[in-house]
Amino acid sequence: MAHLLNRLTPDLIVKAYSMGVFPMGDSAHPNAPVRWYAPDPRCILDLETFHAPKRLMRTYRQGKFECRVNSAWSNVLRLCAARDSTWITEDIYRVYTELHRQGLAHSVEVYSEGKLAGGLYGVSLGGAFMGESMFHIVTDASKIALLYLVERMKERGFVLLDCQFMTDHLQKFGAVNIPQAEYMARLQHALELDVEFG
Repeated sequence: MAHLLNRLTPDLIVKAYSMGVFPMGDSAHPNAPVRWYAPDPRCILDLETFHAPKRLMRTYRQGKFECRVNSAWSNVLRLCAARDSTWITEDIYRVYTELHRQGLAHSVEVYSEGKLAGGLYGVSLGGAFMGESMFHIVTDASKIALLYLVERMKERGFVLLDCQFMTDHLQKFGAVNIPQAEYMARLQHALELDVEFG
């Protein structure tokens, strides 16, 4: 069984997400097998109680940034991985890129003056979006990407934004930790929905 779990494939990733589990690589040991996680509690952003700082909302509405979807997938993954320590190994990059080709993994890009300024990526299954990573080159660009993501999810009938682990950054937007049992109930409901992200 362990051998099968170490053979990372798009199908395995989809099945894992459907069971509340996700993989992470180890850049310090790129040839090591990925590790699988199902944190309890689980961090989510509740779309109904999501809130953003007023200053950021003003920036968002002023149109200083242009938001797009799936316009620079490879660049987003590479920039998300461009840090001292990352779980986005070449194996992760390969499999998530295949999920992107299948229409299941998506990137949100934020542009400033025509140049990529920030973004994020994740996987959508049913009415759930599993956020994986984000980056910024220009101040506020990753936050703008998150605002755009939430807006798009609400417009299309999504009900679950999985953030995996709590961070100070996410907490400012109203992210909460919920018990695993509650997460699984929300996930099962979301998986039953017929909505499209792209």
